Amino acid sequence: MSFSVAIQPSGRSFTMEANETVLGAAINAGIGLPYGCKDGACGSCKCKLVSGQVSHGPHQEKALSAAEAAAGYLLTCCAKPESDLVIEARQVVALGDHPPVKMPTRVTRLTRVAPDVMVLRLQLPANNSFGFRAGQYIEFILKDGQRRSYSMANAPHAVKEAGPEGIELHIRHMPGGLFTDQVFSTLKEKDILRVEGPFGTFFLREDSERPIVLLGSGTGFAPLKAIIEQMRHAGISRPTTLYWGCRSQADLYLHDWAQQQAAELPWLTYVPVLSEAKPEDQWTGRTGFVHQAVLADLPDLSAHEVYACGAPIMVQSARQDFTTQAGLPEEFFYADAFTSEADKHGA
Repeated sequence: MSFSVAIQPSGRSFTMEANETVLGAAINAGIGLPYGCKDGACGSCKCKLVSGQVSHGPHQEKALSAAEAAAGYLLTCCAKPESDLVIEARQVVALGDHPPVKMPTRVTRLTRVAPDVMVLRLQLPANNSFGFRAGQYIEFILKDGQRRSYSMANAPHAVKEAGPEGIELHIRHMPGGLFTDQVFSTLKEKDILRVEGPFGTFFLREDSERPIVLLGSGTGFAPLKAIIEQMRHAGISRPTTLYWGCRSQADLYLHDWAQQQAAELPWLTYVPVLSEAKPEDQWTGRTGFVHQAVLADLPDLSAHEVYACGAPIMVQSARQDFTTQAGLPEEFFYADAFTSEADKHGA
């Protein structure tokens, strides 16, 4: 049985089968609904159900509470239709210009930039037609079919200019992690890894004139770096502030790069924030939670747009506080929450 789905206020629509998720069917139809983890863990795909009925698969309470479901909200990554649907989703974009492709990549460089962060460089096939928007991510397809997602840390033009070093990824070691244990132990140059991408709706809306807040925690810095590179390349000079939150100074693994960009670009301000600065750091900069630093500096976000990437708790806290305390319109909060397998299964 098939159902129709209409999206407000964009006027886009598509047809889907009863056994599909709303998000999966939308992607197949070339319609970009907002999403992050695709596993019911982060809440980035939460939308308003204007009319119709859906059934939800397994998901985390933090992503969609019972009260929110009762109030008419749905997670498109988990929801399957039981009737025709009308959905309100303001972040609808067309992604047909860069359809996901599967391809082999070759490891060309591994650089440990922090005790638990590796910069991985991947060479694309010589005949590749891979295109993407700065901020999107790719998925590694592991031997058992499992997948792991990582944001690309360089802009499209930088990938081309890098030649054999192609795509740049920032990978944090999760001890016991199926993929990251491999990256930090046995992976070596010239190894072949299979990937698919691009995915995600986390990228700069270039048709806007609103001032920008780039908010990252840990390796959530990666897609923000790509966005800054894209802005510089495209001559976009909207006032932009980069907030990067880490535990200690050693975790600010590209601190010098961020400082250099802010020194060279008059429209960019860089604010690093440490939550657990060590005495040996002799840190004189900002401390505390990174999203609270934003609120302290910008108590009125009503004219801004925010791009937040990192740990789910940071993204959720920022979304809640920015929209309720600082007047940020919900539709101008763009997010990509990094979810681990533990996050996905509620562990």
